[in-house]
Amino acid sequence: MTTAAIIWLSLAGVFVVVEAACPFHLVSVWFAVGALVAAIVGQLGGAVWLQTLLFFGVSIGLMAVLWRYIKKFMTSKVTKTNVDSVIGSQGYVTAPVDNLNATGQVKLGGMYWTARSTDGKPISEGTLVQVDRIEGVKVFVTVVKEEISV
Repeated sequence: MTTAAIIWLSLAGVFVVVEAACPFHLVSVWFAVGALVAAIVGQLGGAVWLQTLLFFGVSIGLMAVLWRYIKKFMTSKVTKTNVDSVIGSQGYVTAPVDNLNATGQVKLGGMYWTARSTDGKPISEGTLVQVDRIEGVKVFVTVVKEEISV
């Protein structure tokens, strides 16, 4: 086996290891294929400039042609969880929300959640609130402004 082929196969191995370390991201698979093509050309006696050109050409070509389709496939696999349905829901404060003292609780759809105020202002018990976001097991809420009809 030629030295050039060994170098290209070693690079292909490095790219495969990097890809394995970053599952579902398709970081370096393109370069692994390009290095494999360059190794084949190197083994057949092709010039170094040709090997390099094929490495970059195959890598960039694969990325350009396949990325759009693979990205579409990968993003279609995202599924929402039940927790995602809590965002935007409304509930009542069951224990005063105070970010400075790290206290607060709200009842959302029959479940009690630890709560914090999105804007940092305290919220009193019995206030109607809406969930803005979730961080871990805490919901961040804002007061729902009820309009008074005349």
